[in-house]
Amino acid sequence: MIKVTDKPKEQYQKESPQTVFTKALTIGFSGGILWSGIGALTYFFHFSEVSAASFLIRSYLQNDWSGTWLAEILAIIGVGLLSLVTAMLYYFTLKRQSGIWPGAVFGIILWGLVFVVLTPLFPAIPTFMELTSDTWVTTGCLFILYGVFIGYSISYEFQEFNQPSNSYSKEQGV
Repeated sequence: MIKVTDKPKEQYQKESPQTVFTKALTIGFSGGILWSGIGALTYFFHFSEVSAASFLIRSYLQNDWSGTWLAEILAIIGVGLLSLVTAMLYYFTLKRQSGIWPGAVFGIILWGLVFVVLTPLFPAIPTFMELTSDTWVTTGCLFILYGVFIGYSISYEFQEFNQPSNSYSKEQGV
Protein backbone atom coordinates (compact mmCIF):
# COMPACT_ATOMS: atom_id res chain seq x y z
CA MET A 1 0.00 0.00 0.00
CA ILE A 2 1.26 3.47 -0.90
CA LYS A 3 1.35 6.05 1.81
CA VAL A 4 0.13 9.52 0.78
CA THR A 5 1.45 12.52 2.67
CA ASP A 6 0.61 16.18 2.58
CA LYS A 7 4.26 17.24 2.57
CA PRO A 8 5.61 18.39 -0.81
CA LYS A 9 8.36 16.32 -2.31
CA GLU A 10 11.89 17.64 -2.08
CA GLN A 11 12.04 18.34 -5.78
CA TYR A 12 9.12 20.74 -5.58
CA GLN A 13 10.33 22.72 -2.60
CA LYS A 14 11.62 26.21 -3.31
CA GLU A 15 15.18 27.19 -2.56
CA SER A 16 15.64 29.71 0.16
CA PRO A 17 16.17 33.02 -1.61
CA GLN A 18 19.59 34.61 -1.37
CA THR A 19 19.91 38.32 -1.09
CA VAL A 20 21.54 40.23 -3.91
CA PHE A 21 24.39 41.14 -1.56
CA THR A 22 25.06 37.47 -0.77
CA LYS A 23 25.04 36.67 -4.47
CA ALA A 24 27.43 39.58 -5.08
CA LEU A 25 29.85 38.10 -2.55
CA THR A 26 29.58 34.70 -4.22
CA ILE A 27 30.19 36.32 -7.61
CA GLY A 28 33.19 38.18 -6.22
CA PHE A 29 34.80 35.08 -4.76
CA SER A 30 34.13 33.04 -7.91
CA GLY A 31 35.48 35.81 -10.14
CA GLY A 32 38.62 36.13 -8.07
CA ILE A 33 39.27 32.40 -8.23
CA LEU A 34 38.48 32.15 -11.96
CA TRP A 35 40.45 35.12 -13.25
CA SER A 36 43.46 34.73 -10.96
CA GLY A 37 43.55 31.06 -11.98
CA ILE A 38 43.66 32.12 -15.61
CA GLY A 39 46.31 34.67 -14.64
CA ALA A 40 48.40 31.84 -13.16
CA LEU A 41 48.12 30.03 -16.50
CA THR A 42 49.27 33.13 -18.36
CA TYR A 43 52.24 33.32 -15.99
CA PHE A 44 53.00 29.64 -16.54
CA PHE A 45 52.94 30.09 -20.33
CA HIS A 46 55.07 33.29 -20.08
CA PHE A 47 52.42 35.70 -21.35
CA SER A 48 52.87 37.65 -18.13
CA GLU A 49 55.76 38.26 -15.75
CA VAL A 50 53.47 38.28 -12.70
CA SER A 51 50.85 36.08 -11.11
CA ALA A 52 48.79 36.18 -7.96
CA ALA A 53 51.63 34.50 -6.06
CA SER A 54 54.01 37.24 -7.23
CA PHE A 55 51.87 39.76 -5.39
CA LEU A 56 50.68 37.90 -2.33
CA ILE A 57 53.47 35.41 -1.56
CA ARG A 58 56.73 36.12 -3.40
CA SER A 59 56.66 39.77 -2.38
CA TYR A 60 56.96 38.81 1.27
CA LEU A 61 58.40 35.28 1.39
CA GLN A 62 61.49 34.25 -0.53
CA ASN A 63 61.35 30.51 0.17
CA ASP A 64 61.78 27.57 -2.16
CA TRP A 65 58.08 26.77 -2.06
CA SER A 66 57.04 30.31 -3.08
CA GLY A 67 57.73 29.36 -6.71
CA THR A 68 55.64 26.18 -6.63
CA TRP A 69 52.06 25.44 -7.61
CA LEU A 70 51.12 25.29 -3.94
CA ALA A 71 52.01 28.97 -3.64
CA GLU A 72 49.97 29.73 -6.77
CA ILE A 73 46.93 27.87 -5.41
CA LEU A 74 47.16 29.60 -2.03
CA ALA A 75 47.51 32.96 -3.78
CA ILE A 76 44.49 32.21 -5.98
CA ILE A 77 42.43 31.51 -2.86
CA GLY A 78 43.79 34.74 -1.36
CA VAL A 79 42.72 36.69 -4.43
CA GLY A 80 39.29 35.08 -4.13
CA LEU A 81 39.04 36.41 -0.60
CA LEU A 82 40.30 39.87 -1.60
CA SER A 83 37.79 39.82 -4.41
CA LEU A 84 35.01 39.85 -1.81
CA VAL A 85 36.05 43.44 -1.04
CA THR A 86 36.06 44.29 -4.75
CA ALA A 87 32.57 42.83 -5.17
CA MET A 88 31.31 44.84 -2.20
CA LEU A 89 32.85 47.99 -3.69
CA TYR A 90 31.10 47.37 -7.01
CA TYR A 91 27.85 46.46 -5.27
CA PHE A 92 27.75 49.65 -3.20
CA THR A 93 28.80 51.98 -6.02
CA LEU A 94 27.79 50.65 -9.45
CA LYS A 95 25.14 47.93 -9.03
CA ARG A 96 22.48 50.05 -10.74
CA GLN A 97 24.56 50.44 -13.92
CA SER A 98 23.69 48.01 -16.69
CA GLY A 99 25.75 46.71 -19.57
CA ILE A 100 29.36 45.65 -19.83
CA TRP A 101 30.99 49.08 -20.00
CA PRO A 102 30.77 49.96 -16.29
CA GLY A 103 32.44 46.64 -15.47
CA ALA A 104 35.13 47.15 -18.13
CA VAL A 105 35.93 50.62 -16.78
CA PHE A 106 35.93 49.19 -13.25
CA GLY A 107 38.46 46.56 -14.38
CA ILE A 108 40.69 49.19 -15.99
CA ILE A 109 40.61 51.28 -12.81
CA LEU A 110 41.50 48.20 -10.72
CA TRP A 111 44.38 47.38 -13.07
CA GLY A 112 45.73 50.93 -12.80
CA LEU A 113 45.34 50.85 -9.05
CA VAL A 114 47.21 47.55 -8.70
CA PHE A 115 49.97 48.09 -11.26
CA VAL A 116 50.60 51.81 -10.92
CA VAL A 117 49.53 52.92 -7.46
CA LEU A 118 50.03 49.83 -5.27
CA THR A 119 53.22 48.48 -6.87
CA PRO A 120 55.48 49.88 -4.08
CA LEU A 121 53.67 47.60 -1.60
CA PHE A 122 54.84 44.53 -3.53
CA PRO A 123 58.65 44.28 -3.64
CA ALA A 124 58.64 41.26 -6.00
CA ILE A 125 56.78 43.20 -8.71
CA PRO A 126 58.84 45.33 -11.08
CA THR A 127 57.72 48.93 -11.52
CA PHE A 128 55.17 49.65 -14.20
CA MET A 129 57.78 50.82 -16.71
CA GLU A 130 59.97 47.75 -16.08
CA LEU A 131 57.16 45.35 -17.02
CA THR A 132 56.98 44.13 -20.61
CA SER A 133 54.22 45.17 -22.96
CA ASP A 134 53.08 41.53 -22.99
CA THR A 135 52.47 41.78 -19.25
CA TRP A 136 50.62 45.08 -19.66
CA VAL A 137 48.31 43.70 -22.32
CA THR A 138 47.75 40.31 -20.69
CA THR A 139 47.07 41.63 -17.20
CA GLY A 140 45.03 44.52 -18.58
CA CYS A 141 42.80 42.11 -20.48
CA LEU A 142 42.44 39.88 -17.43
CA PHE A 143 41.44 42.82 -15.25
CA ILE A 144 38.95 44.03 -17.87
CA LEU A 145 37.42 40.56 -18.09
CA TYR A 146 37.35 40.33 -14.31
CA GLY A 147 35.61 43.72 -14.08
CA VAL A 148 33.06 42.74 -16.72
CA PHE A 149 32.42 39.42 -14.94
CA ILE A 150 31.91 41.11 -11.58
CA GLY A 151 30.03 44.11 -12.91
CA TYR A 152 27.69 42.42 -15.33
CA SER A 153 26.87 39.60 -12.91
CA ILE A 154 26.15 41.87 -9.95
CA SER A 155 24.15 44.33 -12.06
CA TYR A 156 22.17 41.48 -13.60
CA GLU A 157 21.31 40.03 -10.18
CA PHE A 158 20.33 43.46 -8.90
CA GLN A 159 18.10 44.13 -11.93
CA GLU A 160 16.48 40.69 -11.68
CA PHE A 161 15.79 41.09 -7.98
CA ASN A 162 14.29 44.57 -8.35
CA GLN A 163 12.34 43.95 -11.53
CA PRO A 164 8.61 43.39 -11.08
CA SER A 165 7.71 39.80 -11.84
CA ASN A 166 6.08 39.19 -15.19
CA SER A 167 3.31 36.76 -14.49
CA TYR A 168 1.02 35.78 -17.28
CA SER A 169 -2.36 35.97 -15.66
CA LYS A 170 -5.82 36.85 -16.79
CA GLU A 171 -5.68 40.19 -14.97
CA GLN A 172 -2.98 41.42 -17.35
CA GLY A 173 -5.02 40.53 -20.42
CA VAL A 174 -2.82 37.75 -21.69
